[in-house]
Amino acid sequence: MTDGTPGGEASRAGLFASLKGLFGTSLALAQNRLQLLGVELAEERGRLLSLLTFGAIALICLSAGLVFLAVFLTVLLWDSHRLLALGVFSALFLGAGIATLLVAVNFARAGSTLFKASLAELARDREALAQGGASAPR
Repeated sequence: MTDGTPGGEASRAGLFASLKGLFGTSLALAQNRLQLLGVELAEERGRLLSLLTFGAIALICLSAGLVFLAVFLTVLLWDSHRLLALGVFSALFLGAGIATLLVAVNFARAGSTLFKASLAELARDREALAQGGASAPR
């Protein structure tokens, strides 16, 4: 449907180029957001791996400490320096287990920051669109 004006074809070509540019920008923006999501997933995987590692270390140390404590109580009436050695080992393992458990609890309480940066970027994008595109997305 041409209206017979000489600029009709040029305006359609300009509109098509503008839509093509908008589509390209949208794809680039989506790609950036997906890359950010990937980075956040990798960070969350590392956090969970640390949490599991500290939890396992705490479990092993507390278990070993309890075994040494049981042996310590068994040998309590014996005469020699075995008590000192068992007491020191019990204190070391229980101390390490408690310290590691506290680190694991702090990791768990800190919570997850999964998708925090992505959600912030999407909120900025939405604000920029609401303002009529005054500030271009990064």
